[in-house]
Amino acid sequence: MEQIKDRVALVTGANRGIGKEISRQLALMGLRVIIACRDEWKGKQVVDEMRADGIQLDLLTVDISDKDSVQNLIQAVRGKYGRLDVLVNNAGVLLDHGTSLLELEEAVLRQTLETNFYGALRLSQGFYPMMVKQGYGRIVNVSSGVGAFDILQGKGGLRSSSSAYRMSKTMLNALTCLLAAETMGADIKVNAMCPGRVKTDMGGADAPSSVAEGADTAVWLAALDQAGPNGQFFRSRQPISW
Repeated sequence: MEQIKDRVALVTGANRGIGKEISRQLALMGLRVIIACRDEWKGKQVVDEMRADGIQLDLLTVDISDKDSVQNLIQAVRGKYGRLDVLVNNAGVLLDHGTSLLELEEAVLRQTLETNFYGALRLSQGFYPMMVKQGYGRIVNVSSGVGAFDILQGKGGLRSSSSAYRMSKTMLNALTCLLAAETMGADIKVNAMCPGRVKTDMGGADAPSSVAEGADTAVWLAALDQAGPNGQFFRSRQPISW
């Protein structure tokens, strides 16, 4: 049986915040971790910072909102590593903070979906065949509770604020369920998680959770054993409703 050190993981949006911490924790577990970033210079800074702490990360650049860039990434991973065991779809944007659905510009919605939904879809479609071939895979979608239907229906009093971001996460949750249904009988797990409000550029300095706490559930899902859950939504390692 392969050891965890033989596993290859790729984390998108890993040049800061939760993605950076997920990458760090997976590398400490012994996985070979590729950080996939749009900004090569920022990615190199992370690699250098981690190396100074004795942690090895690899870097590949990608713009997940661009299908050609995603295809180039998939080809690069296939050519250099020959496999991908763990995919963490972490990259995301919040472009309409506080904006009502009634005031949402279509261009903002399209730009949000290109990254938050289509980016994850492209990567999942591209890497899933590798996972099937090797008989193992873990896909973790970093979602948000604000995309859950009970919240969309008014629980929490958010009304329709940040609607592009929230709809993109609802679609990411749907992607999780549908892709998980494709994996039946294989040792491939597809799950989504909500990190909660975390002290990041997006979450703000007054957020209640640390970056390490926000990353914990994603790391746990990335390392699930064969008996682990599939097609579920988690916060703090506990299942939550869609």
